[in-house]
Amino acid sequence: MELLNVFCLPFAGASKYSYQKFAQVAPSKLNIIPYELPGRGARYKEALLTNMENMVDDFLSNMLSRLNAPYVIYGHSMGALLGYMITKKLADNNLKLPKHLFLSGRGGPSVSGNYPHRSSLPKKEFIKNLQELGGSPDKVLEDDGLMEIFEPILRADFKSIESYQYATAGPLEVSITCLIGTEEATTYEEALAWRKETSLSFCIKEFPGKHFFIFDHAKEIVNIIQQFGLEGFTIPVAPLNNK
Repeated sequence: MELLNVFCLPFAGASKYSYQKFAQVAPSKLNIIPYELPGRGARYKEALLTNMENMVDDFLSNMLSRLNAPYVIYGHSMGALLGYMITKKLADNNLKLPKHLFLSGRGGPSVSGNYPHRSSLPKKEFIKNLQELGGSPDKVLEDDGLMEIFEPILRADFKSIESYQYATAGPLEVSITCLIGTEEATTYEEALAWRKETSLSFCIKEFPGKHFFIFDHAKEIVNIIQQFGLEGFTIPVAPLNNK
């Protein structure tokens, strides 16, 4: 039985524990590998990164030897952009590419979308913004002690996202599946921009919910990863009036 490694890349503020739901529902064919960036979780003693290119280099320096086995990349929000950038760098260096890219909660890298500059907001406005975004429990946001830990991580991640500059490049030879929530800021049209980043198959899947819909639909998302990643099955992108 072929085992497929699934590298799960973090959204802003996430640690490797953020993908526990995926690991809990994954079938034996899928090996869920959540990636931990510096400055959090088991790597809390390391300096935080505030640049996406540095995040790419960190991933490759730690995980390159594990890319020999069949693998796919899944990334949510910041992780979607990180997954794209990692795959682009692999392609530029003629290294083994993932079998598929699963990117959720973000429009294509060529569109600015609704990505406000959160990293420099005053604390009260910063916390209010996080509450509106969802994904962070109120008990964390309202706890000064916990926020002393999480706020620097979140600000560093947001700064990384905000400093990203898209550079036109040739399409990747990797199929892409984009997943978005029907009630999140990312629009269907913005998600459609991922289409031009691949020369192979592309599709969009929509799920009920806001930006962190992934936690309510972990089983369905893992099933899509298994189906598309292992079997190579894809569906055409739905027309704009048929979501």
